[in-house]
Amino acid sequence: MSNRLIEIFEDEKLITKIKKRLPYLFQLAELESSRAGKIGMEVGSLREKIIVALLIYKFGEKNVENEIPITEPEVDVKLFGEPISIKTITGKSFSGVKLIWTVDPQKAKEFREKYYPYCDILMVQINWNNIGGFYYIPLEVQKRLFGKIARQNYIKLPKPGTNPRGVEIAKEALLNLIKDSDSKRIEIYWQRTEIKFNSYKKWIDLWKKED
Repeated sequence: MSNRLIEIFEDEKLITKIKKRLPYLFQLAELESSRAGKIGMEVGSLREKIIVALLIYKFGEKNVENEIPITEPEVDVKLFGEPISIKTITGKSFSGVKLIWTVDPQKAKEFREKYYPYCDILMVQINWNNIGGFYYIPLEVQKRLFGKIARQNYIKLPKPGTNPRGVEIAKEALLNLIKDSDSKRIEIYWQRTEIKFNSYKKWIDLWKKED
């Protein structure tokens, strides 16, 4: 495989760092986006930034493009000019991974009819107090499965009358993607850390700064 992402999953030193640091950083993201004990939607953006920061750490800032136009709905970041989609899921089940966010049933159907795998996927499975993982699903793996099982089995539309906010990769399809021999995985034990966290501290410190 020519994609540079494979280097992350072959770098033993980085693999050790990911296993240790990713749960801590994602826990920080949850604390940062929590209010009255409930995690807000903005946690997704913070998780994405953590993975983009990993790419910058590994490959250098000049090789990572994170100012992606809104016209590219699937693309979250580009590495050496190649588009990447970053996805996160929580729990044991591999369901609920969104391809596009929309509440419009017609737009969802149109998306399914036009969809074709477009970019590599980096996916994090968060599974607190249990085993999860960090996955790389190459574009070629997606194309191969998409051609084999057809779009109706690859894409799950929202159920009529519900508000799931998006079109998903079907659970069975996602399981096949991550089991493919060309996909890669770093197994992670998701252990929480005792963190004393004050979401206002950095802002207070900035107010305290002398002009």
